[in-house]
Amino acid sequence: MYGIIATGIYNWPVIKQTSWLLGKVMNVIYNVMDGVFGIQNIGICIIIFTIVTYFLMIPLTIKQQKWSKMQSVMSPELQKIQKKYAGKKDQASMLKQQEEMNAVYEKYGTSMSSGCLPMFASTAILFGLYPVIMYIPNHVQRVKDVYMPAVEKIMSIDGFQKIMEGIGSASPVLMNPKSYDYSQADTLVTVLYKFQDSTWDALVDKLPALESIAYSTIDTIGHMNSFLGINIGETPMTMLMASIRNFTIGGIILAVIIPVLAGLTQFISVKLMPQQPQTDTDNPMANSMKTMTYTMPLFSVFIGFTLPAGLGLYWAASAAVRSIQQLAINKYLNSKSMEDLIAENQKKAAKKREKKGTSAKEINQMAATSTRRVERKSNISEEERQRLLDRASELNRNAKKGSLTDIANMVSRYNTGQVDEPDTKDFDSSSADSSAEKSYSKRKNKEKH
Repeated sequence: MYGIIATGIYNWPVIKQTSWLLGKVMNVIYNVMDGVFGIQNIGICIIIFTIVTYFLMIPLTIKQQKWSKMQSVMSPELQKIQKKYAGKKDQASMLKQQEEMNAVYEKYGTSMSSGCLPMFASTAILFGLYPVIMYIPNHVQRVKDVYMPAVEKIMSIDGFQKIMEGIGSASPVLMNPKSYDYSQADTLVTVLYKFQDSTWDALVDKLPALESIAYSTIDTIGHMNSFLGINIGETPMTMLMASIRNFTIGGIILAVIIPVLAGLTQFISVKLMPQQPQTDTDNPMANSMKTMTYTMPLFSVFIGFTLPAGLGLYWAASAAVRSIQQLAINKYLNSKSMEDLIAENQKKAAKKREKKGTSAKEINQMAATSTRRVERKSNISEEERQRLLDRASELNRNAKKGSLTDIANMVSRYNTGQVDEPDTKDFDSSSADSSAEKSYSKRKNKEKH
């Protein structure tokens, strides 16, 4: 997670703006809890923040779940079409395959891109959440104010930057000095927020003048970070190792409770998601869902142990909220028949087409016409071609006397020496011209149709 953040992904457009907006939400939540209820607890604020953000994501989640439910019904039909045209790379086959797949999407009132927008929007929100949780002081002013006296004291000491960079380099949990500017107050606030008790002790050893204000800050932030007796600024793995060394049963339980909750809630959340039918073992969607059922909980336990407990708390809270949310969405979707969902989709698709000015039927008709023309040109059999040639020869032999075809035959026989030069004394050139013109006009009309 720290490696991803170091790559600068949270400075990307959309994600950066999303993170800024969610930071404002977190700041409002903390101010309300502190000002109205007198509660200065980051853990409680993280849980409320998780509930609020996932509540705001409900429309996107419902849209994505509808797409998943529709996909589970469409998938067998789409796979059947893909198998039908497997290995066929010619233009006619590819156009025909696309036509048939579009017909399936049209049948269910959806499209290939229907599930993409909700997924991308949800991803942007989820990526924007992490810096808010990991860097609380950057977004919550009252938390930042707790660290500022210590930061100002540090910055007043000569050579503070080199000392702080040395501490930052010594711990993988802190911020790499190669990627961050330790001469800035905001950077120091973020670094101090990640300090654990042992890191504070190391800082005081290097800067003895900081002792009084350092332990005052530890007391204040300890009160803010304490959640059910767990310091959410510490990593559960560190707490677990310390509890094992001291043989503290209570400490061991507290150290493992957040990672275990994170894994358990994640397992429940994945199991409640709509499952792809297991009838087709070659279905990649079904296989990925089956794998995710067990890998995601294990990954959650890993995150819960190795990252600060505050992030593990958010991970567990988000999975719990998703589980409750999924139960409500499942109930809502189960109350609607597939016919109702298809009708809703078709109605929305019709409105979109009206705005664009082109109906799906017109597009499909054009695609079908184009495909049939290509097929006629490329897929005609040798037997059919010979039959058409024989038919053309018969028509030539039985051409009406004086017609353009009869004249052409006469000229052809003369050129090959089969007959003498044609007698044209009884031949009316104006009649031939008229006949040729009529024949040409008929042929052009046929080509148009």
